[in-house]
Amino acid sequence: MQRRKLGRTGLEVSVLGYGAGAVGGLFTKGAAQDQERAVARAIEAGINYFDTAARYGDGESERNLGRVLKALKADVVVGTKFRLTAADRADVAGLVTRSTEESLKRMGRDHVDLLQLHNPLTAADGGDSLDVEIALNEVVPALEKLRKQGKTRFIGFSGVGEPAALLKAVDSKLFDTVQVVYNALNPSAGGPMPKGAPGLDYGRLLDRAQAAGMGTIVIRALAGGALAGTMDRHPLAQQQVPPIGSAPDFAGDVARARELEPLVKEGVAGSLTELGERFVISHPSVSTMLVGYSTLQHLEEAIAAVNKGPLPAAAVQRIAG
Repeated sequence: MQRRKLGRTGLEVSVLGYGAGAVGGLFTKGAAQDQERAVARAIEAGINYFDTAARYGDGESERNLGRVLKALKADVVVGTKFRLTAADRADVAGLVTRSTEESLKRMGRDHVDLLQLHNPLTAADGGDSLDVEIALNEVVPALEKLRKQGKTRFIGFSGVGEPAALLKAVDSKLFDTVQVVYNALNPSAGGPMPKGAPGLDYGRLLDRAQAAGMGTIVIRALAGGALAGTMDRHPLAQQQVPPIGSAPDFAGDVARARELEPLVKEGVAGSLTELGERFVISHPSVSTMLVGYSTLQHLEEAIAAVNKGPLPAAAVQRIAG
């Protein structure tokens, strides 16, 4: 499987990563033997970046991923995330340290490769949304302290929230990586916002991140599963998936995904999900793409898709509109 540079980190990561979150659900609600089988297959296929977070299944994802990687004696790149609540604003540095220690304990590790802020970034602080100035002036110093202690090699943030705040965080060059919302339903992180498209305009965030020397980790590559073109959800998967940066609701995203079916019928890709995955990796500023899995079959399909490589340029242009 192709590997790409993760910005200035010096790491090379597989173009397809392993998302161990709740949307796919295998690592929050799946059977232990299925989890181990999936990770073993992922590593065999060349996947070397594994993503988790403290909030996925209230720590279950971290516990399960840590157990499986230890059992397999896997030498891979691991990233996790922490999130601040409103009560944590009084002691940001303390929360970052405590959350990291708890994550490492759950995973059975003494460090991770990448530690990331998970809150949406905004101009005004409140609830789950974090003022970008707090991120830059309080979270980053706390992360740098943990880096010096050897608890993490690199630091990053999840690129959700208000585009202006995200771009400010990228342009600060204080972080090593950013998770970027980029998919065939909202390609604005990689180019112009399609005329009349719903959702947030991410202002070519991918290119801005690359210019800042940052690695880019694409999230919502399949728009939370909408790019499968169906409302059906696997029993392990998150049953209600709020849109991020796209249509007002999941049904709207599914309807828009179905508008891409002519490309499948023309033979550009074997399925809508393949089309969506290959669209993402077609952008040269993408370091890696996270996909969440409910089954081993989902994983096999994603591996087969990325191994076909990027889409033809003409198809990318049609999708990006």
